[in-house]
Amino acid sequence: MTATKDALMPAGTTPPASARVGPPKRRWSAERLTPYLLILPALAAVLVLLGWPTVQMLGISARQLDLRELVTGKTVWVGLQNYTDVLTDPEFWSVAVRTVVFTAALVAATLLIALLIAVLMRHLNPVLRICVQVSLVLAWAVPVIATTTVFQWIFDQQYGILNKTLDKLGFHSFIGYSWFSSGTSTLAVIGLLVLWQAVPFVAFTLYAGLLGVPREHYEAAGIDGAGPWQTFRAVTWPVIRPILTMVTFLSVLWDFNMFGQVWAIRQGGPDGASTTLAILQYLKGIAGSHFGSAAAIATIMLVLLLAVTARYVQLLVRTKDGEIT
Repeated sequence: MTATKDALMPAGTTPPASARVGPPKRRWSAERLTPYLLILPALAAVLVLLGWPTVQMLGISARQLDLRELVTGKTVWVGLQNYTDVLTDPEFWSVAVRTVVFTAALVAATLLIALLIAVLMRHLNPVLRICVQVSLVLAWAVPVIATTTVFQWIFDQQYGILNKTLDKLGFHSFIGYSWFSSGTSTLAVIGLLVLWQAVPFVAFTLYAGLLGVPREHYEAAGIDGAGPWQTFRAVTWPVIRPILTMVTFLSVLWDFNMFGQVWAIRQGGPDGASTTLAILQYLKGIAGSHFGSAAAIATIMLVLLLAVTARYVQLLVRTKDGEIT
């Protein structure tokens, strides 16, 4: 039998501090490196396809690159002069405000209409729901130019079916009425065109989120005496809020950069009253051969969109597991 003796410490003596064991060092094993190696090709592709054009755009925005410099190949660096010219141009600020207001109105209208359609599909019987879904898919599948052509025919001053229908309904003042005589009415027509094509995607996305809500929750809310609005706030809204934030972010990016519909309708007319930043960039660059100024406008647009993206990323980081609540 072995006896164990405790070491006696003199009175007033501080015992030696025990050795602290720190956290184990993190070793980069093959298992930990595998996810990063898998995303490396995609990350490299993104950097090449997006990063290099961005660097080129920034370089062009710091140069005087008109048609003469483009033909002769001469490089003329002007620093921030293009940005100064753009930011001191009253036309730019008028177009920028118009673009922001137009984008905000489009995004709000798209989300509201899509949300109503998604909730409607959630409560329709299967036959009517399939009819609505098929209609949305057909509206979504038609190419942009084809839809734009149809809208131009609908709102045509002389032969448009809208003016003829309003005349038949007793609104005779719409005979020969031009829907493209002012910037406001032109943007209204463009807005309807964009809504026609944007609502289906957002509606299907929100409807997919609504399918994740069990019907028992609605039944429980009904038993508790909750009305339709109270049921929406307590049951539906917490589920679709993260999805609504995502589609809001995507809609802002799409509508802010919209070019095809505006250009195909009236090329930014009449008299530039429906010109947006994307159209102004085209007019400065391709049409006016002032590529430095066009690159400066593109850079400013990129900064604005990066601010929106940063806000979205901030919302993701603040929440658990990337879920916006």
